[in-house]
Amino acid sequence: MFYAHSTPQADKANWQSLRDHLHSVGLLARSRAAFFSAGDLAEASGVLHDLGKYTLAFQGRLLGDIARVDHATWGAWIAQQRWGLLGTLLAYGIAGHHAGLANGAAGQDKQSRTSLNDRLSSGYLERLPALLPDWESEIDLPLKLGPPAAFRIVEARRSFQFSLLARMLFSCLVDADFVDTDDFYRHIEGRLSRAEEVGLVPTLEQLRERLEAHLATFPKQGGINPLRAHILSEVRDKAGLAPGLFSLTVPTGGGKTLASLAFALDHAIAHGLRRVIYVIPFTSIVEQNARVFREAFGELGDSAVLEHHSGFFDDPRSELQSINKRKLAMENWDAPVVVTTAVQFFESLFADRPSRCRKLHNIAGSVVILDEAQTLPLALLRPSVVLLDELAHNYGVSPVLCTATQPALSKEEGFKDGLDGVRELAPDPPALYAQLRRVRVRHAGTLADDALTDELRARDQVLCIVNNRRHARHLYQDIADTPGACHLTTLMYARHRSRVLADVRARLKAGQPCRLISTSLIEAGVDVDFPSVMRAEAGLDSIAQAAGRCNREGCRPVEVSDVIVFRTANPDWNPPKELTLFAEAFRTIERQHKDDLLSLEAVDAYFQELYWRLGNGKLDRDDLLGLLKGSRIDSLPMETLAAKFKVIETTMRPIIVPFDPYDDLRTIPEVTATLQSLEHAEKISAGAASRALQPYLVQVPQQAYDALMKAHAIQIVSPERYGEQFVRLVNPRLYDSQHGLHWDDPDFLHAESLVV
Repeated sequence: MFYAHSTPQADKANWQSLRDHLHSVGLLARSRAAFFSAGDLAEASGVLHDLGKYTLAFQGRLLGDIARVDHATWGAWIAQQRWGLLGTLLAYGIAGHHAGLANGAAGQDKQSRTSLNDRLSSGYLERLPALLPDWESEIDLPLKLGPPAAFRIVEARRSFQFSLLARMLFSCLVDADFVDTDDFYRHIEGRLSRAEEVGLVPTLEQLRERLEAHLATFPKQGGINPLRAHILSEVRDKAGLAPGLFSLTVPTGGGKTLASLAFALDHAIAHGLRRVIYVIPFTSIVEQNARVFREAFGELGDSAVLEHHSGFFDDPRSELQSINKRKLAMENWDAPVVVTTAVQFFESLFADRPSRCRKLHNIAGSVVILDEAQTLPLALLRPSVVLLDELAHNYGVSPVLCTATQPALSKEEGFKDGLDGVRELAPDPPALYAQLRRVRVRHAGTLADDALTDELRARDQVLCIVNNRRHARHLYQDIADTPGACHLTTLMYARHRSRVLADVRARLKAGQPCRLISTSLIEAGVDVDFPSVMRAEAGLDSIAQAAGRCNREGCRPVEVSDVIVFRTANPDWNPPKELTLFAEAFRTIERQHKDDLLSLEAVDAYFQELYWRLGNGKLDRDDLLGLLKGSRIDSLPMETLAAKFKVIETTMRPIIVPFDPYDDLRTIPEVTATLQSLEHAEKISAGAASRALQPYLVQVPQQAYDALMKAHAIQIVSPERYGEQFVRLVNPRLYDSQHGLHWDDPDFLHAESLVV
């Protein structure tokens, strides 16, 4: 008898047989690949993944031998020998189901894992424990394997397609392996299986019913309510269109969030799709959108909506990254509605680690709403666009590019590797823009700080958005003595920012003075309504987002609702170099479209100008598409892709702030309780702690983190268990209600980041 997993029971009566584990993982993997018609391939990888446990060395390990045993390579080798190139595709996932996906060939950039070709070489195999022939009588393998049915191969991006297919099959395998292993130990321990513990989740039909009841409570008359109702109706009427690529171009205030959700549910139900994945550009508004959806679904909301985001540092020593499968608690996106970040979504689809890839198969057969689609990462835009096209054509995904400022990503607009056949859901976007126009945008030229502060003092209610934290802090300090002066920055934790915004909304509603100085974080879907907005020069998409905070409810005449763009006179306040090009592209468009800077024609011209200035090379920073084009199935650069596809290049580290700035910096009881529980792992999981602490995080650059650590201002929580995943601020003097986290060394504030 050969075993896959052991228990303390000496007679082995309740050990899991290897045959049972392999067959179970194979069937589970098959079910996960059904939505992209790759069940045969997934099952074969599941059956072979632990083949190396048919060795005396591994069976000895189950009996107490501490020597490590490579039990993955034999299965990868058998797959390659039996099924040639398709077998090689499976071999990536089989060989990497613990350590991660390796490059196919050695020398493909810097790598930390032995390449697949090296692991399948005769020299490597000779060093492995001998594979016993018993496996051949315990498992059955198909004689032939073919690509997924109806898999459409585009010759120009063939290797890109196979790299994604390898990653999707890897996802099916590792999720099936985790679930089967976890369920085996749950049974031994007398606990519910994972499926039983999760319980029944609402169907999409049930969610649509609740959403319709929620929408029925909205007023249909008065103001722009009839127009919102018209948009909603027109968008839903298109749900019967065949799955594929869509756009939804609706100006701020048109109700695109709930309209896109209604379309997604209708479309998924009409075509047998499984879930809705809402991809949001900024972590700061994930919770906000998830809350909107939960409210829309009523009592079903908590069990229907999964938030998947984390600001916590991904420390490889953390319990969450342990190769012990029973402790691995990464979400696998099997909820009906998933709300996540663009970083999580796109980086996962190019990832190499089991924990990041485990959820990918659940993207197939989904409606993916890309909120604020203009914020797709520019340096990775071409591979991201090709990815969306591939998901639409071979994985049953319906991506929806949802924004008021639609980026020019189609082939017709000259975008290389652009999208083809995108269908617009909104009724007559140019007419909608005219009907929902609420502001006038004008350029005020260059303003020195004293002139800018004069403008701010002259207006009772005004929002001023600048391009870096240092400038925001400087302006706030200049007007701090003015009634209603306040400051918003990412150096405040989320709950603190919420308190500031609650005060801002109350002042605006009461007609009291309110002068808010903020970085661009307020443009990320924050619901505030100022009579005037001042915006430091930036890209036109950012200016359009800023304009969405002015006359948001449409209660004031357009003629008095000013969005004033200005150029800073002080070079210290210039945008980070990454953003300078955006401002230059805006200046070009401003000269051509100054009469109506937010028109659809201006927005389209802006994106075409921006992409032309960047050039194709800068839209694929590390030439990932070129790297793949030069690869074969046996030399796919899987690990290199994961290393290079980073939406955010700057390393940011999270600091937990347990102090209440509005209560003499006393510690916050719920934060203190969670931190204490982390010292006793049996009381709380790392995942639960991460979610509880998320609202109290401040992200700082690595150099600031190092300086704070050197000054003993921060402290690692339970490092022996979690590595550096949880780090708390221990010096309350470094946090206050006006500025959030601050540091005596000004270099701390000089490290700017695109993370807002």
